Amino acid sequence: MIALSDSLTDVLGPKTGAGLASLGLATVGELLHYTPRRYVRHGQGSAGETPEPGEHLTIVGRITKADLIRMKSRNGQFLKVVVADSNRTYEATFFNPRFIRHKLKPGARVMMAGTVKLFRDQIQLSHPEWMVLPDGDAEIAEAVGSQMLVEMYSVEAEVTGTQPSAAIDLLQSFDRAILPMYPANREIQTWDIWGAVRRIIAEMPPMDDALTPDERARRDLITTADALTRVHLPDTDADIESARARLRFDEALAIQTVLAQRRLAGRSESAPPCPHVPGRLEDQLLARLPFQLTDGQRDVVAELGTDLARNQPMSRLLQGEVGSGKTLVSLLAMLRVVDNGFQCVILAPTEVLAAQHYRTMRTMLGELADGGELTAADGATQIALLTGSMKTKGKRQTLLDVVTGTAGIVVGTHALLEEKVEFFDLGMVVVDEQHRFGVEQRDVLRGKGRDGRMPHFLVMTATPIPRTVAMTAFGDLDTSVLRELPRGRQPITTTVVPMANEKWVERVWERAEEEIEAGRQVYVVCSRIGDGDDDPDAKPKADAPKTISVIEQYEELLAARLGGRRIELLHGRLPAEDKNAVMDAFGRGEVDVLVSTTVIEVGVDVPNATMMVIVDAERFGVSQLHQLRGRVGRGGHAGLCLLMTKSAPVSQAMARLTAVAGSNDGFELARVDLMQRREGDVLGSLQSGGTTSLRFLSLLDDADVIADARVFSEEVVGADLTLSEHRPLADLVDGILVPHKIAYLDKS
Repeated sequence: MIALSDSLTDVLGPKTGAGLASLGLATVGELLHYTPRRYVRHGQGSAGETPEPGEHLTIVGRITKADLIRMKSRNGQFLKVVVADSNRTYEATFFNPRFIRHKLKPGARVMMAGTVKLFRDQIQLSHPEWMVLPDGDAEIAEAVGSQMLVEMYSVEAEVTGTQPSAAIDLLQSFDRAILPMYPANREIQTWDIWGAVRRIIAEMPPMDDALTPDERARRDLITTADALTRVHLPDTDADIESARARLRFDEALAIQTVLAQRRLAGRSESAPPCPHVPGRLEDQLLARLPFQLTDGQRDVVAELGTDLARNQPMSRLLQGEVGSGKTLVSLLAMLRVVDNGFQCVILAPTEVLAAQHYRTMRTMLGELADGGELTAADGATQIALLTGSMKTKGKRQTLLDVVTGTAGIVVGTHALLEEKVEFFDLGMVVVDEQHRFGVEQRDVLRGKGRDGRMPHFLVMTATPIPRTVAMTAFGDLDTSVLRELPRGRQPITTTVVPMANEKWVERVWERAEEEIEAGRQVYVVCSRIGDGDDDPDAKPKADAPKTISVIEQYEELLAARLGGRRIELLHGRLPAEDKNAVMDAFGRGEVDVLVSTTVIEVGVDVPNATMMVIVDAERFGVSQLHQLRGRVGRGGHAGLCLLMTKSAPVSQAMARLTAVAGSNDGFELARVDLMQRREGDVLGSLQSGGTTSLRFLSLLDDADVIADARVFSEEVVGADLTLSEHRPLADLVDGILVPHKIAYLDKS
């Protein structure tokens, strides 16, 4: 009897097992959830878009021509076959065709798979795998291009002593109105995958369903077992649609179940309760602010305060518009924790951002951050900065301040994750731009609490997240949103500049001169460093336009365009002291133009910077462009962002840039970004280095399905955290997420 956890090698034999392993499939459950990419209807074309050279392609068509051609350079012949479907023709070439020329004849219906070559726009397959398909008559084709179909049944044949006839049965099954086409590779073909799936389905025992009949009826869903059969063996288009509807819900349910387990497991942990302490650092900072909090900031501060007062660890996502004041909100929360005698840590993805947070918080707090010094205010704390590039003496002193509790707030980069970093009594962890960190890295800091207590946990992101993504990638966190910008923030005008127009490009630098002449400052951002080591493994396309490196742009501006101005260079490979020196000088107004890579993408706050020029803007994503332009317009003057691009007027890249130019609403742009990227690998927060992606669930279109699955999973997990009484649901989660899902319960 076959089980979902059984090894494919044990069930199907070593050759098929090895082929399926090349696709990342190891168990029966994983194979059943490896569903067809598309379907071919009898008489319809097998492919729509023109494939790229080197792509692995599977086609279904009819041979219209088959010629034996004598080789010119050496003795022998090769067989040249032309295969046609309703879309186009394909050429396939076979060397040493002695045994196959009588099988690959004009009129035969065939399936072929191989690596694409293009010659004068003609798709060619050189010596592809092939299979002659039944064509509606009683006679079954004699030839199979892949022997894996026969090998698949050899295990059973050895046991029973019978000849494997299942390969012949499989050939008969290809005489269908709808044929599934699977993502395949050189190691295993789509028909081999289908043969393996059919074998598994035929021998699988009945499966219990995660939903009761009433629960399925309310949602108009079939059983998971029926869905898996129909998606692999459809008789009609309606079969495919009903299967996809159930598998779409199953994907949502698997994800939401794991997230519900994590949420509930977290509530069983203890954390240090941190109520408001009147008159201490939190109140003192509020009293010294030269402005009032926005309504949104006050609401979020109240939400965080409610969470912090509990003896359960806070787990909250704070997302908001660029410049909406997330840093101030997080600082007020950290001061509440410090007021209760505990330490806080804020983890930043880059040294530039960590240093910026350090400077910003020191400036906001003033003498409130001078703990231990003569200038300190009553009850003042200390802020420490820890980065990987710090010199040994400074790092040693910082580590001492952290372990003794002298430093109430610690700001740092990945260096904070090292084992030698010990806290006196850690009460709160803040992770900025969390998408730069994996779950494993975040959990390192969560495990540094004292006496078995879990610190409170706040994730911040300035990249607005669509609701459906928040319910999946961040579904284990409560969510707070800051949409309102502080009073005084100036509007930002964004314009796309085609780089093919020399007059427009010249006007960009004239405009920069005007800003500098008015006493203001300019960012110029490029997509790569250009020191000869940007990406040694990258293989640029031959027809891809050359991008301008930050070093090239710096030298060009220095030599001609803005040669009389104070220009500095900033990128990630500069020594930390040089990076900090450049940023400090820019912040003091001693630099007119900062030519930089995206190290200034988030957190950098220079109110006098009013203009942002993004070179080769098509190289950046929508959210990244929105982040970058958020660096300007932060003072008393309006901001200007110019997106310089080599993109064609009618292209997806130009559409993306036009969308950014047309809206300053980060949440709307996040939706545009999701529409262009589709989902990609949205299971990243559930994984530890895997490549699993959603096959049926759309974060763009299926908000109702995700919300329904969330409610259902919370009800089940609330009553049965380990799913011991809901084994079908546990099996469903394993079948969809294993082996990539993180064992959340083991970590908590």
